[in-house]
Amino acid sequence: MADLFADDPPPSSKGDAAPSEDAPLADRLRPQSLGEIIGQDHLTGEDGAIGRMVAAGKLSSIILWGPPGTGKTSMARLLADSVGMRYEAVSAVFTGVADLKKAFAAAETARKAGQRTLLFVDEIHRFNRAQQDGFLPFVERGTVTLVGATTENPSFELNAALLSRAQVLILHRLDARALGELLTRAEALEGPLPLTDAARSALIASADGDGRFLLNQAETLYAAKIDAPLDPASLGQFLQRRVAVYDKDREGHYNLISALHKAVRGSDPQAALYYLARMITAGEEPLFLARRLVRMAVEDIGLADPQALQQCLAAKDAYQFLGSPEGELALAQACLYLATAPKSNAAYKAQKAAWNSAKETGSLMPPMNIVNAPTKLMKDVGYGEGYTYDHDAQGGFSGDNYWPAEMEPQTFYEPVERGFERKVRERIAYWDKLRTERQS
Repeated sequence: MADLFADDPPPSSKGDAAPSEDAPLADRLRPQSLGEIIGQDHLTGEDGAIGRMVAAGKLSSIILWGPPGTGKTSMARLLADSVGMRYEAVSAVFTGVADLKKAFAAAETARKAGQRTLLFVDEIHRFNRAQQDGFLPFVERGTVTLVGATTENPSFELNAALLSRAQVLILHRLDARALGELLTRAEALEGPLPLTDAARSALIASADGDGRFLLNQAETLYAAKIDAPLDPASLGQFLQRRVAVYDKDREGHYNLISALHKAVRGSDPQAALYYLARMITAGEEPLFLARRLVRMAVEDIGLADPQALQQCLAAKDAYQFLGSPEGELALAQACLYLATAPKSNAAYKAQKAAWNSAKETGSLMPPMNIVNAPTKLMKDVGYGEGYTYDHDAQGGFSGDNYWPAEMEPQTFYEPVERGFERKVRERIAYWDKLRTERQS
């Protein structure tokens, strides 16, 4: 890959021109220094990773990971300015091999002239693995200092070799205070927004942590030339709410299903219902959620409440019968049942332990008294000999040994002192006592 990037003549260095007066509001409000970046003080402050790099005057390659509209592009541009580096920007969405060859060639020419280059790669996760490997020789030789930006988890989307040569810095979703500061800057430039205080708060909430989206919404309000301030209801009719960030096959999906499962396990019905709602309103497949609820029933509740599994299967059937949105109520009911049920992972642990034991012990023969004897020959050699029919034994319990001769009896299932398993625990203890007495 390195050879592909080495031959073309270098293009002229690209720089950011000042935005024109008719540029989008978000462009006109781009910060002019790292100190003006909002909501990322943990990185840009004196004690932050970027603050320390700038103070030292030397940058290492970094990956900026964070949600949309949190300042990744502005941070990269201002980093280059702060340490006097040449700035080159490409987007993985629009950039091909030829463009990268030119960028690396230009950086090599600049390096020979004593100028370092910061190469900013937006949406770096969209490059495939081979393309990502192509950056390595240029990063190692110091031809470029790579700054990549991604909204996806680098652990899943970037090569290990590339990650080992870059520091991952996490940008936070913008909170209400940071978004409010953005609106204040917009109003200093464009004038007061036509909103009541309550509508202003609603506008901030609707942005879902995305500063760019918030400024685009504000620009729409300015362009409409609204005479009287809008209240929250009028604002909701005038503007669309930002769709929550949620990709069914990416990190957002796994984060939310993990949160739902752990809230159920932690017996918090309110939080569990919230995460269920988050996933359904974001477009998650309801039958996927039904399957996960069934898993929670057998993994985290088990025999502490045997009805939990039936509730989940009934909810699945109800959803398939009713469809959406009515069937979603059945899923919510099952979710609440699980979250409020007594918890036990005893069956889950027992299953894992028994499976491991079965793999380790291989093909051990069960004791002869409990093996099948369908033929006369098998009976003649002792198959089934000495078997006690438990229903005929005193108390319906023979106390026989059911383990292979080469194997000591094992304890896989240990019921907890909660819910229905308390009674199961008492039964097992009673049978263990009888077995010991009768076998002795």
